[in-house]
Parts: sequence; structure tokens; C-alpha cells
Amino acid sequence: MEPGAFGAGKAGGAFDPQTFIRQPHTILRMVSWLFSIVVFGSIVNEGYVNQSDEEEEYCIFNRNQNACNYGVTVGVFAFISCLLYLALDVYFPQISSVKDRKKAVLSDIGVSGLWAFLWFVSFCFLADQWRVSKSEYNPLNEGADAARAAIAFSFFSIFTWVGQAVLAFQRYQLGADSALFSQDYMDPSQEAGMPYAPYTNEDDTTDNMGTYQQPPSGDAFDAETQGYQTQDY
Repeated sequence: MEPGAFGAGKAGGAFDPQTFIRQPHTILRMVSWLFSIVVFGSIVNEGYVNQSDEEEEYCIFNRNQNACNYGVTVGVFAFISCLLYLALDVYFPQISSVKDRKKAVLSDIGVSGLWAFLWFVSFCFLADQWRVSKSEYNPLNEGADAARAAIAFSFFSIFTWVGQAVLAFQRYQLGADSALFSQDYMDPSQEAGMPYAPYTNEDDTTDNMGTYQQPPSGDAFDAETQGYQTQDY
């Protein structure tokens, strides 16, 4: 975890793609993004079947349209959320306000926790509907692999989103780094343990050099000259 305000360094640094990709929360977001594609992609492509004598397509999860709709909806919105927070992670080090960083991290905690719960509901819902599905609804067992994939990756997504919530909470605990984001001015001499240099008043310096006297004018010099008389010997 990087030092600084909520897990990121001082604002204005250059973006490093390699460092960004190696971050744990970035890896979890990308994995969650892939899992969401598998879930809604499996349901959309192979989650609906129809018998030869029927034109209408039915959801393979016990012909419950709500099960397929829920899986697709959660998968699509989780896909979008991952993209949005990946973009936020890229921009996050450029945020100079500590308050804005705090809001971003708190939203990450809330959204990650919400999606972990929604994926838990998705796993329970899809698994239960698949369990009670009747064989006559799908005699050829079409889309069975897609149904199992949707259930499995819904289960895996619970842990990836919980992991994102935990990492976001750890970033929140880091708080603001006072060394980088202190709002109070700190004098460099105090940071180095050096005392202030003594203050010298210019007036005192002038007094120590003595009182300045204006030289006599030319008229005063002539008066002194005229007052001088020579004596004859």
C-alpha cells in the first residue's frame, strides 16, 4: 500500500501503468470485470431455450424469466461499475483535495459491499432455480454448461467484491498523510531542528554605529575665518 493520502502519493505525480496494474485493488477490479462478462454473457447467449413445438424462448433456470433477468442485470451493471472505478483509480492520484479522496474511498467501500451482496443473491437465486428445474423443460439439456458457469462465477464474484471492499477500507484507515497534505505551514528550520536566527533591528545597528552629525556649512566656516586675527611681531 502506497504512503500518502488514502493510499496514494502527493497529487501531480506522473501516471505509471505498470505500477497501476500491479495494485491489488486494480487486479481485483479487472478480475471482477471478467467474471461479470462471463455471467451475463453466458445467460444472454445460452440462457434461453425453446422446444421444437414452441416459438417462445424460456429461461433455462426453471423457466423463470426473473432469474435470467436478474443475472443479466447484475452482470451488466457490475461490468459498468468496474469500468467506472478503474477510471477513478487512474484519476485518484491526481485528486489534490483530501476530502474528495475520502469521499471516493468511502464510495468504493459502499459500492463494493453492495455488489458483493447482489452477487450473493444472484448465486443463491440462480443455483436454487437450476436445482428445481424440470427435465421436461429442457430434455436436451441445452445450455447446461452456461448455467453452471453463471452460477459458479456469481459465487466467485462475491469474494472479488468483498476483497475490493476490504482493500478500500484499508485505504480509508490510512487517512491523510500529514507530511504530504498538511494544511498548516511548517518552517523548514523547525523541520531540521534548527532554531530561528536572531532578529536584528536596523535601528539598533544605526545606534551602535554612532550618531550621525551633519558637517558645518560654508558660512560657518567663513565666520570662523574672519574672527581670526593675526598679530604683528
